[in-house]
Parts: sequence; C-alpha cells; structure tokens
Amino acid sequence: MLKFTCCSAVRQFSEASQAQLLSQITRGFERECLRVDRAGQLAKTPHPAALGHKLTHPWITTDYAEALLEFITPPSTDAAYPLAFLTDIHRFSAQQLGGEYLWAGSMPCKIGADADITIANYGTSHEARFKMVYREGLGLRYGRAMQTIAGAHYNWSLPTEFWLALRDCCPGSGDLQDFINQRTFGLIRNFLRYGWLVPYLFGASPALCQSFLQGHPSDLVELSLGTWHGPYATSLRMSDLGYQNHAQDKLAISFNSLAEYTQGLEAAIRTPDPYYTELGVREGDSWRQLSDSVLQIEAEFYASMRPKRVAPSGLRPAKALRQQGVQYVEMRLFDLNPFIDIGIAPEQPLFADVLLLMCLFRDSPPITCREQSENDENKHRVVTRGRQPGLQLLVHNREQPLQTLASELFDDMAPYAAMLDAAYGSHRYQRAMQDLRQRITQPELTPSAQVLEAVKKHGSYFDFAFEQAKAHTQSLQAVGLPEDTMATFKASAQASQVQAQQAEAATTGSFENHVAAYFA
Repeated sequence: MLKFTCCSAVRQFSEASQAQLLSQITRGFERECLRVDRAGQLAKTPHPAALGHKLTHPWITTDYAEALLEFITPPSTDAAYPLAFLTDIHRFSAQQLGGEYLWAGSMPCKIGADADITIANYGTSHEARFKMVYREGLGLRYGRAMQTIAGAHYNWSLPTEFWLALRDCCPGSGDLQDFINQRTFGLIRNFLRYGWLVPYLFGASPALCQSFLQGHPSDLVELSLGTWHGPYATSLRMSDLGYQNHAQDKLAISFNSLAEYTQGLEAAIRTPDPYYTELGVREGDSWRQLSDSVLQIEAEFYASMRPKRVAPSGLRPAKALRQQGVQYVEMRLFDLNPFIDIGIAPEQPLFADVLLLMCLFRDSPPITCREQSENDENKHRVVTRGRQPGLQLLVHNREQPLQTLASELFDDMAPYAAMLDAAYGSHRYQRAMQDLRQRITQPELTPSAQVLEAVKKHGSYFDFAFEQAKAHTQSLQAVGLPEDTMATFKASAQASQVQAQQAEAATTGSFENHVAAYFA
C-alpha cells in the first residue's frame, strides 16, 4: 500500500481546478547524436560552420567529441513544444551536413583507437579552452570511446503556483525555496528507487559494435561477426560498459538533502585521487586535465538524475545550487530510440511526467548506504538482463519478480496520469500508460527487444544502425522548414559566430588564473 507524504495533496490535485496548475510544467530535451561519414565511420570533419559556433549557440552544440552533436530545446510550458522544436533542429541540422548522416543509436558506429576520436574544439577563449581541457581529462580518465555514447536528457520543473499550493496542504520547514529543495530531493530519491523502470520500458541499446570494446573483456555474447550483445539486455549504455565512472563508486554523494549533496560535490572536486595525480595535470604549457581531483568539475558526476540550477556567470553549479536552490531536475536515463528520426518517441515525455509526479508525491525517506547498494543492483540487473524471464529485483533485501513490481508501480502511477489528463483536458497520459503497461508482460514489445530483432535481420548492429541513420537523415532533409523557422536558425547560427569572436577578443589574463578563479 502506498504511503504519501500528504494524502490530501493527491486528492486536491486530482480536482480539475488544482490540476490545472500542472499544465504549467516546464520541459526541455537534450539529445546527443554522432555525425558519421558516407561509410558510416565517425566523421573526421569539423563541426559544420552552418550550424553556428558550438561554444555560444543556444540550441546546437557538441558534447565530448567534435562529431558528437548535442541538440537542446528551450524550456517551455507548452507540452508539445520540446519535441516539435527538436524536430526542427534535426531538420535544419540534417540539411547542413553535406553528405554526412546522423547516427541512429546510443552506442556508437565503428570506431578506431582513442587517438582517432577528436575532442570538440571550442576556440581560443578561456571558456573554450576550459571546456576542451575538461574533455581531455575525461578521455585521459575513462578513454575517449566512452565519450562517443549518446543519450537523451529530460529537463523538468514545476511552476511556483504549484509549489505554493502543495505547501499549503503539506507544510514544510523554511521558506518556499527550502520547501522546493526538500520535496525535489525527495523526488530524486524515489527516482533512484524506481528509475529502473525507464531502461526496462525504453532501453534501446542491447547490442554494440565490437570496436567499442577496444579489446577489453566483457560478459557480452557474440551475436554475429562484429556484433556483441546481452541476450536480455535493455541498455548497455547505462551498464558498466557505458557512461559510468567506477572511480566515483567511493564518492557516496548523498541525495538526502541539498546540503549533503552540494557538500559531497564540493569535496569531490577538491579531493585528489592518487591515480589522477599520477597521470598529471600539466605537461609544461599543455594541460592534460583541469585537476587531479576525483571530479574535475561537477558535470563529471554521473547520476540517473541531477538537481540543476541555471548558474549566473562565474558561479559554479554546486555553489549556485547551495545559494539559490533547485530550479529543475535533469532525468538522464533515456536511450536513443533508433526507430525514431529524432531519437525520442512521443510517449517518453508522457511517461516521464507521470513517473516524476509519483516520485514527488510518494513518501521518500532518506536513502541508507544499504538501500543505495540495492538501488544500484536493481538498475544493473535491468540494464544487463531486464527482459530475462523470471528476473527478480531487490526490495528491502528480498527478491521480488520484476513483473510484479512493475505492475504495482503502474497501479501507483495511475492517479497521476489521470491528474495530468485533467490538467490538459485529454486522455493521452492514461492511454500512453495503458500501452506501455503491455511491455511488462510482453517484453518483445520493448525497444531493446525490437532492436535485437532488427540487428539479427540486418546481420549486424552496424548495418542496422547505419541503415536507420541514412533513412532518418534523408527523411529529415526532405522536409523543408517554414521560411521564418529557417530564418531563425540561420540568424542564431550567425549570432553565435559573432558571440564566439567577441569572447575570444575579450579574453585577457592567463588560462591558469582562469582555472584558479573557477575553483576559488
């Protein structure tokens, strides 16, 4: 039986008048995507100038590698806007590629040695060099192959009016921002408990090219020549092979409060790691990494969900969070769906909205070290063998069937789907949840199962993903953008080039002092 922090809140927000507050949820997406050449190899070309400058463009940039595009949608309270704008970004970008393609999957194309993977070049300003040295450090610490993995992040926040109404029926300590911080960290803790449901339902990376392993041993099974897979895997991207940092296992950064979280981050960026110290920070004037600490900067902390705050210029993220509080959360568990041209299916934000609301309203006690180990183990089981018949997960040290737990979570989420439908005057949330629920007892309906079937049909992961890349890119290129939309993208690209030039012209002082000021 569910325990709610404040049962009256669930009843209150189920009424149409109060549910309306949820129509002002702010959302946004970030989607990473590799550029590949006509042979399906990692593109060696620079970031296309027609896309604007990667340092200053608000919507089109790069993540780690020069060939790893990142598309960002502006935050919006219009539920349909993020995916519509993301589609426009894809169409505009695809039309500027000059014969290259947008890779379709989370796991990369065929890649060579680490030295063949070029990190992103942002220019000569101190800010640009800072980003480049950080990426040099990531490559030094974890290898550059790991930095070619792509995913999608969902940014989500609730309106002030909602928080005021929630505080009226569920009083908390401190001022409104304190209340928001406390409840948001409760949401995050519950997401750490139940977030395994996301890779089960939407994981789409059960296989990869052998080249990604870089000769390292793994528990994967050879599916075909050049393709390795987990027979029941859902998301190798989120497994130990993927975007993880084993050096961070000893960090134990707590999500039990804002103070504990920011203190943990501060300690991590100021605590030297012996191995990173041995690697060295500089060789003469050449920087190998920003520091020898466990984390170079806060962004290096990999977590399924992160509390975020848009930091004023010159204020580090952890400091901005500590001083100004949480502004939104960033959900980081979505694989790219290789069957969708923009990598994200329409039902994904619908499910995320429902899950996040349940995590917010549901009672959320502090997470102990034992429970954190249990949460980590559950995620590991789901991403590596989530479709395995009879798979069991841990609940309070007891094994329980995944299907039973998933069905119970869908039952628990039902009031929130109804709540959101009341807010928007629709039935799309409840319909989406009904459709997704079928994946619990019919794992063959999951994207991970469908990807494996497609890989078998095409003969290899590479052949499947490359065919999808070509088809998606060509379909995106075939749809012309409205004249005003095209003008907006071209103007933003030109403006970003000017802004980057101005940043370079305004650069003064030494880079060493710039780095020192960041950590001061």
